[in-house]
Amino acid sequence: MMKNYAYLFLLFVSLLSTACNNDDDDTTPAAQTTALTATLNGMQEVPANNSTGTGTFSGTLNKTTREFTYRIEFQGLTANPTAGHFHQAVPGSNGPVVYPLGGLTSPITGKITLTEAEAAKLLAGEFYANLHTAAFTGGEIRGNIKVQ
Repeated sequence: MMKNYAYLFLLFVSLLSTACNNDDDDTTPAAQTTALTATLNGMQEVPANNSTGTGTFSGTLNKTTREFTYRIEFQGLTANPTAGHFHQAVPGSNGPVVYPLGGLTSPITGKITLTEAEAAKLLAGEFYANLHTAAFTGGEIRGNIKVQ
């Protein structure tokens, strides 16, 4: 009889351990992923411009893998973009190109694996998306990326 209780006890401990370990699977992905957003317009360019073009940026950063996924939609530019980039700088200042954007047709989508330092700068609000045109070679619309 005592042997049966020992088996039942071991079975109970095993099931409890499995249930506790599975709880992490439900919450970990949400904790690892940060949603990002930006509105692109000429007023955020440095210096600001009078472009009527606008756009939206949405993305995520997986804080564990540092995979940065993004989607940029735009409309109303003076012409098709000649270039597009992610730059590193605080709002109100210009900074160096960190990553070029792929295709320049709306929507622009992609994935990039950032370095630890780049991921930290992105989360601190020190990245912006920028689209350039022939009329605005320094950038027609810009969006300062922030945590949503």
